[in-house]
Amino acid sequence: MEQQLKGNENGWWVVSQAGKLWLPGGELPFGNASSWSLQGLPAALIGEWEGEPVWLVRHAMAREMGSVRQIIDRDAGLFQLVGKGIQLAEFYRAHHFCGYCGGITRSSKTEWACLCDHCHERYYPQIAPCIIVAIRRGDDILLAQHTRHRGGIYTVLAGFVEVGETLEQTVAREVMEETCIKVKNVRYVTSQPWPFPHSLMMAFIAEYAEGDIQPDHNEILDAGWFRYDALPLLPPPGTVARRLIEDTVARCRADRENDDPYAIS
Repeated sequence: MEQQLKGNENGWWVVSQAGKLWLPGGELPFGNASSWSLQGLPAALIGEWEGEPVWLVRHAMAREMGSVRQIIDRDAGLFQLVGKGIQLAEFYRAHHFCGYCGGITRSSKTEWACLCDHCHERYYPQIAPCIIVAIRRGDDILLAQHTRHRGGIYTVLAGFVEVGETLEQTVAREVMEETCIKVKNVRYVTSQPWPFPHSLMMAFIAEYAEGDIQPDHNEILDAGWFRYDALPLLPPPGTVARRLIEDTVARCRADRENDDPYAIS
């Protein structure tokens, strides 16, 4: 599915290697391949954004390789395509050799896959399912400060699905493990591809059932109940975590207005 760039190709350029993204000047490259000195490199078309092709180039540039988090505030559609490119680049890097026989694999010409001609095994990109959940207790939302976050951001709880679990069981287990809280009325909201490193976030809302917050202090530095109109520093817009928080705030406001139509908020 790759082709050698002639230099006259146009579009967005996802240049990635080892989980890093090329961001010259802090921006995703756009324009002519030759203007970015990409001619001669192999590239694969991975999608289209606003009428322009989006290309993946599996290559490490000498300078200005950064993290995809640097463009997390860009339009969700473009961010999603960039995340797809980074995940594909990592998939091919991790499957250069066959895990069964040790033979060298080759890239399929018809699909995103690696093929082993020795034992005929076929590998596809794998996705790690995760849950993320906003928990409500009346006018309050449970938010936590994770060890991996910087800058004092508080967000909702999340975690990976384990073997043999349903998504609802994962919600209950992760919330209990991280905060010692029990939840009820778990309901699905939406999903978001999340390239850190290759996840699919499945978002839920839930209601508080019982328990006192006790952060585990391994993944959670701090956690607490925050009133919907007095929230701490939140994740950036465009993330599914921010959407869950905003949806919960909207429900809290609507319930308050229904209880008291003259309430000022």
